[in-house]
Amino acid sequence: MSILDLPIARLDGSPATLGEVTGGAPALLVNVASKCGLTPQYAGLERLHETYAGRGFTVVGLPCNQFMGQEPGSADEIAEFCSATYGVTFPMTEKIEVNGDGRHPVYAGLVETPNEKGEAGDVTWNFEKFLISADGDVVARFSPGVEPGDPALVSAVEGVLDR
Repeated sequence: MSILDLPIARLDGSPATLGEVTGGAPALLVNVASKCGLTPQYAGLERLHETYAGRGFTVVGLPCNQFMGQEPGSADEIAEFCSATYGVTFPMTEKIEVNGDGRHPVYAGLVETPNEKGEAGDVTWNFEKFLISADGDVVARFSPGVEPGDPALVSAVEGVLDR
């Protein structure tokens, strides 16, 4: 079973698989939060999405409230905040857990991938980024502090699009 076959609801609550959320495109999966010091990364994520959407790429936001309660809002509040504050057009999923006993199945395989420092394991904070190919393979993992416009991240996105 591919990660793309795993069920995950969209932010509006409608059922989907991860593959339906990504539209079968290579994607950057990011656990997001509205009240975090890294929240301004939404702007860079939207730029990345807009830049590469025409080449079959998407960013997917996966809201998570596990890190100091920094995503406390309802689905409607999250959608309104992202749209009004950052003009987010990329798909968002239901609020999920990325660590612990309640970890969403999508993250079970993702956390086995090492980041740019060679470290695998639990998600360390909001805005950790996982790049997947169109067939669901995990291509790269980037720490929360890595900005969406970071040259290494952009290069990895371009590399997955050139496959």
